[in-house]
Amino acid sequence: MAMNHELSRASLEARLTTRVIGRHLELHDEIDSTNTRAVTLAREGTPDGTLVLAERQTRGRGRLGRRWFAPRGTSLLMSLVLRPKLLPRQALRAMMICSLAAIEAIRSTSGLSLQVKWPNDIVAHGAKLGGLLTELGLRGQQLDYVVVGMGLNVNLDISALPTWPTPPTSLSAIVGHPVSRLELLVAILEEIEPRYDKISAGWSPHEEWREHLATLGQPVCVTGSQGSIQGVAEDVDQDGALLVRTSDGELCRVLADDVTLRGQGPGP
Repeated sequence: MAMNHELSRASLEARLTTRVIGRHLELHDEIDSTNTRAVTLAREGTPDGTLVLAERQTRGRGRLGRRWFAPRGTSLLMSLVLRPKLLPRQALRAMMICSLAAIEAIRSTSGLSLQVKWPNDIVAHGAKLGGLLTELGLRGQQLDYVVVGMGLNVNLDISALPTWPTPPTSLSAIVGHPVSRLELLVAILEEIEPRYDKISAGWSPHEEWREHLATLGQPVCVTGSQGSIQGVAEDVDQDGALLVRTSDGELCRVLADDVTLRGQGPGP
């Protein structure tokens, strides 16, 4: 599994200072999906913090079965196997800390202030820079693992991208020069670990997450298995569910499992 020199095992291990996150590595030049591989590893008992990283995915996935397009060597395509001490209903906290870590790492390495479009898109002025996909496994009634997949457009020519409902962008397109994927990856992993320690100790990241949500205050139409809800996105709760205030004043709790979100403002 040959890798671009920038994202070699040796270069990553030489830089990384985490105790758990990213310490067990699989690096692929090409794979169908990092999330698919990470789920397989999780079921086989791979250690907490295992990282699956790829230069190219042939069947990369986003939420609701959408494809993820990323030419070889342009992006960060990764999945983490986490085994947090959480209840199944709290599993979204793992995705929340990963999105926060990505935003903080991008801020520290590129100086950009980004937002999250609920539940899982990372956006810059309404354009999609990345996305996350969470899959979880149970052992009886207990949470066994959470796999958090992340795709970030780093050095990507956005003119080559397909047309999506939310327009795509990349870090290099915003800052005007190539960005070190190694530096960004190390920063993300090192931002995840302290938050991971905190959620395992009972902390909810929802207040920090709320500060970065572009969706709050926006009119939304949420369509899922229970039908459609229209209103204003008012808040999120401790487990990341969106609280939508309808026109009749009812506050509805919306989970991220099976919804499409349409609204005005950042990220259509």
